[in-house]
Amino acid sequence: ERITSTKKGSITSLQAVYVPADDYTDPAPATIFAHLDATITLERSIAEQGIYPAVDPLTSTSRILDASIVGQEHYDVARGIQRVLQRYKDLQDIIAILGIDELSDDDKLTVSRARKIQRFLSQPMFVAEIFTGQAGKYVKIDETVKGFKEILEGKYDDLSEQAFYMVGTIEEAVEKAKKAN
Repeated sequence: ERITSTKKGSITSLQAVYVPADDYTDPAPATIFAHLDATITLERSIAEQGIYPAVDPLTSTSRILDASIVGQEHYDVARGIQRVLQRYKDLQDIIAILGIDELSDDDKLTVSRARKIQRFLSQPMFVAEIFTGQAGKYVKIDETVKGFKEILEGKYDDLSEQAFYMVGTIEEAVEKAKKAN
C-alpha cells in the first residue's frame, strides 16, 4: 500500500492479509483489497507444481498495469498472458473429464502455450533460491516482456514446456531445449 507520495518517489508498505479458507469474497479481505494499489496472491496449487514464487497472475492485481504507465506493449502482453491462462483454467474441467485429446486444435495450442507460460513464470528469483536450489538471476523487464510476447505469438510452439522451467530469459529456454535434444 502506498502511504504517501513525494517528488522523489513513494513510501510504501507490504501487508500480509490472511484470507479465511481461501475465500476472496469474505468481507474482511475484500474490504482491505479495495484500498491496496497491488495484491500478490500466493497459491498452494502453484507451489505444488514447483513454481516459485507461487504467484497467481490471474488473481494478483496492480493499479499500475496501465498502458499509460507501463507502455502499450507491456500492457498488451500482460493482458494476453492473463487471457491465455484464464482460458486454460476454463478448460481444466473438460480436460479432467474428456482428456486433452478431445480439445479443438486451438484449445490444444492454448493449453500448450499456457503451460509454457506457467513454467516461464518460474524464473529463478533471488527470493526463491532456498526453495528451488537455483541461483537467482536479474532479468530486465523488457527482456521478460519480449519472452512472454514471443510465447504468445507462437514462436516457441515447437519447444517442450520443460525448456521454460527455471530460466531467466527466453534465450535460455531456447538453449535449454537445444541441450535436451
